[in-house]
Amino acid sequence: MNSKRLALAMLTPVAAVSLAGCGINSVPTAEENAKAKWANVQADYQRRADLIPNLVETVKGYAKQESTVLTQVVEARAKATSVQVSASDLEDPAKVAQFQQAQGALSQSLGRLLATVEAYPDLKSNQNFLALQSQLEGTENRINVSIKDYNEAVQAYNTTIRTFPDAIGAKVFYGAKPMVTYQATAPNADRAPTVNFDTGPAAATK
Repeated sequence: MNSKRLALAMLTPVAAVSLAGCGINSVPTAEENAKAKWANVQADYQRRADLIPNLVETVKGYAKQESTVLTQVVEARAKATSVQVSASDLEDPAKVAQFQQAQGALSQSLGRLLATVEAYPDLKSNQNFLALQSQLEGTENRINVSIKDYNEAVQAYNTTIRTFPDAIGAKVFYGAKPMVTYQATAPNADRAPTVNFDTGPAAATK
């Protein structure tokens, strides 16, 4: 009996090491990292959405005649904030694509709004607008960094679940599926709208 216990005690660490080498730890670790990076992407997009109402109101105070562009931004923001992708949806290309398209449409509408500001010198020098401009530019940069970090985490996760020996645990224990990377859905949609007006209209993303 003692010999059996001794053998079991000796085999347990070996089995643990073998299981660990089959993705028991690496797969969920890589998955949680990717999900955390996605949460950052969503948080940064929400930060952008939170800035837009004040931006619209500030522009409206100086450029009411731009009502069409302002309305487009408001509608695009409403659509973008209504489309949510949870961590469990990251394996669904259709849901991720829907989110991408909504955010891309908002980026384009926002770019058109910023381009119109060049025609209003008083607005360009307004302190509230300048503060919003700075915050928006910083947020757009953060979005791009978060997307890059997310895509790198997804690539690492997808590689883990497809590579031996981690692929064994990924399939047997977790039924893991590849996650979807975040791609631009329109020309230059992966770039931050330019909000520096010192170089003229061409500086604004169209």
